[in-house]
Amino acid sequence: MKIKIGTRGSKLALWQAYHVQNLLKQQSVDSEIVTIETKGDKILDVTIAKIGSKGVFTEEIEEQLRDGRIDIAVHSAKDMQSTLPDGFEIIAFGEREKSHDVLVSHNSIDLAQKNLVLGTSSTRRLAFLQKYYPGVKTVPVRGNLQTRIQKMKEGACDALWLAYAGAHRMEFDDMIVHEFDPEKFIPAVGQGSIAIEVFHSLDEEKKTKVRNAVNHEISEKCLLAERSFLKKMNGGCSIPVFGLANIENDVLTLKGGIISLDGQTIIEKTCCSTTNAALKVGETLGEYVLENGGQKILEDIRKHQSD
Repeated sequence: MKIKIGTRGSKLALWQAYHVQNLLKQQSVDSEIVTIETKGDKILDVTIAKIGSKGVFTEEIEEQLRDGRIDIAVHSAKDMQSTLPDGFEIIAFGEREKSHDVLVSHNSIDLAQKNLVLGTSSTRRLAFLQKYYPGVKTVPVRGNLQTRIQKMKEGACDALWLAYAGAHRMEFDDMIVHEFDPEKFIPAVGQGSIAIEVFHSLDEEKKTKVRNAVNHEISEKCLLAERSFLKKMNGGCSIPVFGLANIENDVLTLKGGIISLDGQTIIEKTCCSTTNAALKVGETLGEYVLENGGQKILEDIRKHQSD
C-alpha cells in the first residue's frame, strides 16, 4: 500500500506533508508526496478577501483528490473552509502546536512606537489592531513565509504578524520579538493544527491507516468545536471570526466571536461542554454571536468587500 500525499509547494506546506509522511512511516505505511499549486499561491498581488475566501488554497488540490491522482491532502487547518464541497471530508487533525500569534522582525518592536508598520493581510488581525493599537500602520504582505521575510528585509514593513506555529516550524524562533496573548488576540479557527482531507471514494483501509497514524484526539475535539462555530458563522479566511477551544479535566471550553473591520465592535462569548458535545458547543456559540450583533457585522463586512 502506498499513500499519495497532496500538498502545496511552500516550505511550510512541505514541512507539514513530510511530518505526515513520517507519522505514516512509523506505522509502516509507505507514501509519496505530490506538490500542487493553488490559486492562493499564484495570485499574490491582492488580499485573500479580493480573491474569494472559499477554497483559495484547496480547490486545485481537491480536484486531484476527486479524480484519484492523490489519496489525501495535507492542509493547515486554518485554511480549510467551514463547509467542504460535496464528497469531501476531514478524517484527521494533527496534534496542535501553540496557537497564538507573534511578531517576527530583525529589530526590537514596541507596538506603541510611532510610525510602526506591520505586514499582514488577515482581516482578523487588522481588526484587532484597529481595536487595540489604532496608531499602527499595516501593509498587505503575501507569499510564502520566506518571501514575506525577504520583503520585510527590503523595507516593506518593520515586522510580520504571523502564527507562532508557522514561524516555529520554519525555525524563525530567534526572530520572534512579540507574542500576543491568545486570551485577548484570539487566533483563527484551526490555527496551529494540520487537517487531512480526503474524497469519499478513498479506500476505507487507507482512511483507517491515515487516521490511526495522524489523528490527535484532543486536538480533534477542539477543532471540531471551532469548525462547528465557523460553519454556523458561514465564515472563511476573509472574515474576522476567531475561536479557540481547550480541554481540561474533560471539560471543553470554546471562546470565540467576531470583530468589526474598524475594531469598534466585538462580540464574543465563552461556552463550555463535555468533550463529546464539541459540535453542539460550536453551534451554540455561533447562534449567540449571530443573534447578538454578529449577523449585522457579517452583512457590513460582505457589503464592504463587494464594493
